[in-house]
This record gives sequence, structure tokens and C-alpha cells, in this order.
Amino acid sequence: MEYETPLFFHVMQYAARADRDVIDMVSGNPDWEPPEALREGLREYADFEPDRFQYPPSEGLLELREEIAARRGVDTEQVIVTNGAGEANYLAMARALERGRGSEIILTDPVYPYYPGKTTMLDGTQTFVAADEDGQLDPDAVRAAASEETAAIVANSPNNPTGAVYPEATIGELVDVAEEYDAILISDEVYDHYDLSGEFASALSVDSENRIVTNAFSKSLAITGFRVGYAIFPPELVDDARSRHMLVNVAGSRPSQYAVLQALRETPPEYYETNRELLRERVDTFTDALDETGAEYTTPQGSFYVMARFDGYPGTLANVERLIDEAGVAGMPGEAFGDSRSDWLRFALVTPRVEEAAKRLATHFE
Repeated sequence: MEYETPLFFHVMQYAARADRDVIDMVSGNPDWEPPEALREGLREYADFEPDRFQYPPSEGLLELREEIAARRGVDTEQVIVTNGAGEANYLAMARALERGRGSEIILTDPVYPYYPGKTTMLDGTQTFVAADEDGQLDPDAVRAAASEETAAIVANSPNNPTGAVYPEATIGELVDVAEEYDAILISDEVYDHYDLSGEFASALSVDSENRIVTNAFSKSLAITGFRVGYAIFPPELVDDARSRHMLVNVAGSRPSQYAVLQALRETPPEYYETNRELLRERVDTFTDALDETGAEYTTPQGSFYVMARFDGYPGTLANVERLIDEAGVAGMPGEAFGDSRSDWLRFALVTPRVEEAAKRLATHFE
């Protein structure tokens, strides 16, 4: 089996080699401060006894799992702490395929590229359902694409790359489709704290044995390097997922999990609202500048991203490299996210230089 390296790495490496200043708008690495309680947790951990520097429980620190379970309204035994949302989604997709109901995984187009990559790695097959021009997913289109071969439906809301937030009715209908075909809805909710619309609905709001919810603290606490995520499984699917997690990772990072636990317990709601407000301001700044270029663009309801289409400038890797060389702005090619947005570019608004990047683009395309 051959694996294709995601284009993220190619673009980041190309930008790093550029012989000019480049504003990085490639990946969703928050540039704002993590909670102070998280830093304090790390400092505290440094003085613990040596036994606290050894393996944690494979499924995650019990106190962290209990905190997650209480916040999400589930039983602690349903929660597995994972190596970020990436592993959480891998475990969820693996369990869906291992049920023997089929080998097909339904994905959206545009799609976060790691989903099809994981599907290939797990020997599944991909079926894509196009989102509409606003990034919304039509449950009837998903139902039309589903079949007895459907093992899973992967939904990501708030969405990367479109910024769409699926309303409660959509989530409920997607669970209905999963139940109709005895498939699993995998709901990736990693951007839930960056809902700018007030419309976000978790799949946990629907009582069903046919859904798995994945998430992480990478974005919400601005700690993508800590690799602390989690998956919430139906009771009958959690044991084998726990075993696969143990075989792949043994366990996660104990200090990271402890620091996250301290942050969850002590960080006030104002921390999250301040970061959402910062993101709203950046969206306005960036899209105002895109107006000057005459570009078409998405206004995100959530997550970190704006997609833009410039006349006569399709979203190819070659054009992304050209933009790095000529404008000093690094984004992602739309073709990395599937066929439906191949004319677009995606920009991550997680840099304090958003206004400067917008001006560079306006100058480049004027």
C-alpha cells in the first residue's frame, strides 16, 4: 500500500525555504496564549515524585476522563483520551469498519484531507458528498449516497475548510441516516469552541448507539503540540477501541493530560469568548481586504479558515507556491480538499499578521 504525504507538509516546507519573509496561513496553529492554569499545571508537574513520570493508564488519566464525561454528559467508561483528534478519528473510523457492515466511508467534498488518508490506511473505500456553496451538508444527499456498504459517515462541524456550522436538524438527520443503514456517524467537533454563529450542535445531543464523537483540546486551549484529544464511543464499541489505542500508542503524555485537566477546571468562560472575539475581528479584517481584490470568499460560521477564489487564479499547488514567492503569503491549495473547491485557496487566520497578509494579497491581485 502506498501513502500520499498530505500537501500541508509540502507547503510548509516550501514556505520555510523561501528567500523572503512569508506569512504562514497554512495550518490551524493558534497564535494566542494558552490558559494560565495550563502553564501552572506544567510547573506543578515538574516537582512531582518520579512515579508520576511513568506510564499513565492507557485510556487516559481517570480524573481527566471523568472531567470530560461530566462535561459531555456521558459515562466515563465511554471516553478514551487519545493522541489528539487525529488518533480519535482513526480509532472511530477503524471501529466503524471493523463492525463488518461494509467498507464504505462517506465524506464531504470539500474534505479535511486526513479523512480520506485514514480511509485508505484502514482499507476502506471513499464516497464523497458535495457540500453546498455555503459549506452546508444536505442530509438527503447523504442518504442518497448511503447503502448497505456504508460503514461510517464523517461529519466535521464547525468545518475545516469551509467554516460551516451544521445546525441541530442536520446533525439529527445524519444520525438518522446512520441508524437506517446500521452505520456510524463520526462527528468531529474539534472546533466546537470556535462556533461564531451560535448554531453549533453536538451529535451527543442525539441519543444513539450509532454515533461516535471526537474532539481535542488542541484548538480550544491553543495547544496543538500537546496532543490531547478524546473519543466518546457507544458502550459496545469502546473495548476494542481501547485495545487498538493501547497497541498503537501504549499511552498518551501524562504531563500534558494533567495540565489540560488543570486548565479545564480553572479556566473561566471569558478565556474562550476572548479568543472567539479575536477570531471575529480577524475574519472582518481579512474579508474586508478580499473585497478590495474583487475575490469571492467564504465567511466562516466557525473554525479558523477563510476560502477565497481569485479570478483566473485556481487553487493549485503551483499557484500556492507562486503566492509564497511573489506575495509572501502561504495558504493551502483548494485542490488539497477535493474537487469541488479546486478553484479556491484556504487561509488560516491564526497569525497576528492577518492584516498585513490581507494587504499583501490585495496588492498582489489588484
